[in-house]
Parts: sequence; structure tokens; C-alpha cells
Amino acid sequence: MKKLANHEKKNNQQDNASISQGIKNTAGAAFHTVHSALETTENAAMNAVDATTNAINNLTDDENNNRRNQNKE
Repeated sequence: MKKLANHEKKNNQQDNASISQGIKNTAGAAFHTVHSALETTENAAMNAVDATTNAINNLTDDENNNRRNQNKE
């Protein structure tokens, strides 16, 4: 009986370790997904900032060129 109880205890410990590892793997996958989503959001935001910066630079360059051309006349 004692041998059977020890065997069951060992099986339960192995099952618990498997369950714990499964939870850890699931949590790791979830964190990876969230991290990837945050990186995607950051990239989109930085692309928007870059596009805005380029648009402002183009506008100010055009305005500066117009002023230069008016001064030459």
C-alpha cells in the first residue's frame, strides 16, 4: 500500500509539474503577443511622426523657396 501511495504521489507531482509548465508556456506566449503588439503600435506611431515631420519640412522648404524667389524679383 505504501509503495502504491508513493507511486501515486510521484505521478501527481509529475502531473503538477506538467500543468505548471503548461501555464508558464501559455503566459510566455501571451506576453510575447502583447510585446509584439506594442512594437507594432510603436512602429506605426513613429511612422506617423516621421510622415508629419516630412510634411512640415516640405511645407517650410516650399515657403522658404517662395520667399527666396520673391526676393530675387
